[in-house]
Amino acid sequence: MELHDRRQAPWHDDSFEGEMVAVMTVGVPGGEVLLETSRLLLRPWRVDEAVVQRELWAERDPRVPPHRRIDEDGHPTVAELEDSIRTHKVWSTGLLAVERKASRDVIGYCGLVDSGRGAAGEPELAFELLRRVWRQGYATEASLAVVGWARSSGYERLWATVWDWNTASRRVLAKVGFIETDRKEVDAVHGTTLFTTRPL
Repeated sequence: MELHDRRQAPWHDDSFEGEMVAVMTVGVPGGEVLLETSRLLLRPWRVDEAVVQRELWAERDPRVPPHRRIDEDGHPTVAELEDSIRTHKVWSTGLLAVERKASRDVIGYCGLVDSGRGAAGEPELAFELLRRVWRQGYATEASLAVVGWARSSGYERLWATVWDWNTASRRVLAKVGFIETDRKEVDAVHGTTLFTTRPL
């Protein structure tokens, strides 16, 4: 695993601050990952897809902490996100682009990061999709692909965190076998972070 240094992009999503990327290698040249489902490809991000990441940032719920939303000065910009895709390995080996095979468009990300919230060797599942594709089963389909990869790669357990108010993501996690634990992190402003886990 390779430590992901965020000092070059201070606006970058701090929810994975200091994480190490859980590298998913599936025989793709350069050690990059390619996962496939009936409708989706999960693969490294391309620089010209930074506009999709910008859209994800722009449409996040106002209850999400400010450092994960577009700030008053318009950061991160598309150019900053392009630079992040070029320089941060998380976008090629951790949080993969989710592409619909039929329409060849990228609709969000899904993958694994080692956020340090679980025990050593127990990475965290993370996903986020554009609002316009919600309620079509894509998050569940992508997450199942990542869970399957994690199992075949020898991981024994995964974690996922979710805001208590994010009922859609909580449903997805339940569908792919995650169980909510008693562990919580309470934030009086943004809500409570719930910790879920899944044995593999």
